[in-house]
Amino acid sequence: MVGRLSSSMALKHVLERDQPLIRISFTTFVIGMLLLPVTGLTLSLFISIIYHFEDANYTHCHVDNYLPSISAAISRVPELYIWRFCIGLHSAPRFLLATTYFSFYRLRFAAALPELLLSWLAFVCNLVENSALLLLTYVSSTEDYDIHKGAFIAFIGSSTLYMLITCRLWYVIKSHYVKKEELMSFRWKLRLLLFNLSCCLAAAYFFRRHNKHCEAGVYTLFALCEYLVVFSNMAFHTTSILDFGKESVMVTVLPEDKRY
Repeated sequence: MVGRLSSSMALKHVLERDQPLIRISFTTFVIGMLLLPVTGLTLSLFISIIYHFEDANYTHCHVDNYLPSISAAISRVPELYIWRFCIGLHSAPRFLLATTYFSFYRLRFAAALPELLLSWLAFVCNLVENSALLLLTYVSSTEDYDIHKGAFIAFIGSSTLYMLITCRLWYVIKSHYVKKEELMSFRWKLRLLLFNLSCCLAAAYFFRRHNKHCEAGVYTLFALCEYLVVFSNMAFHTTSILDFGKESVMVTVLPEDKRY
């Protein structure tokens, strides 16, 4: 009797030990991940406009502007610390999401070499995008303008290429499978890609026009387009809910070797 009781207690201990330490739905994971930069940017812009309006909207042209650029909004205290805190927490889940997509593509396109190569490129672009975001976050434009500018260009370039490749991969997926979620995911990704590209072009136009003609309010239009570029990029990553919404994210301990 004692032997059976000991065996039952040992089995219960093993089962409890092998249970995941943390388990949350993928939807909750993604929403929490995306709320960090949204909250950080929104707070930084609000504080910058309310308390640092003149400094944040200053340009070499000395003309009236009404909205600060993102770089200007996150380069002062306390905005700088708020943004760094949020992006620091945001970056780890982003790397995990990049790995999740890469594993998914490797299984989906195991027998399709062109798409498999694109999957590798998408993974690299995702890593570069997140790394560039960290760099431009922790090196502000007032600390080292050239590094900040280079990181911003790398972020925009890698994120745009990543979205283009992702839309291509999901075009192939929706062409061969008829799941409702996959079709919806492709459509939203394509819409957000086109919107993001339009905002990028508009931002580039207003930035060039501002530097060339120094018109009042033009830099404000650039800043507004810049906000839309960043928010549409965040929305693009949110479509991962359509791709993995039924899954869960778990933190667990690797099971020890068992001898029977």
